[in-house]
Amino acid sequence: QVQLVESGGGLVQPGGSLRLSCAASGSIFNIGTMGWYRQATGKRRELVARITLGGLTDHVDSVKGRFTISRNNAKNTVYLQMNSLKPEDTAVYYCNADITDYSGGRYFRNDYWGQGTQVTVSS
Repeated sequence: QVQLVESGGGLVQPGGSLRLSCAASGSIFNIGTMGWYRQATGKRRELVARITLGGLTDHVDSVKGRFTISRNNAKNTVYLQMNSLKPEDTAVYYCNADITDYSGGRYFRNDYWGQGTQVTVSS
């Protein structure tokens, strides 16, 4: 069983910082692209940033210069450093990963999601 477990969300004032973490565990053979998405109340889930196995990154325009995605392949973990937070960044943040796991002598490639972590930016 593969799981993604997020941590690091919370309440922060405008202009503050948070660092989200997402650790993958289970019978993992390989992890490809990992990413962070967010969903604000009443809105669709949107991509925030993603990073390939080789470290190439892509950030949505609204967070460029403020958020930075990174990963530690040895720890099967992806991070999102969020600086200069704004009220409009308030949302549930979800980790996503393209994972190939090994079970019963077979390989399975799936798209996995974490349970989500709430980020609230408010004074």
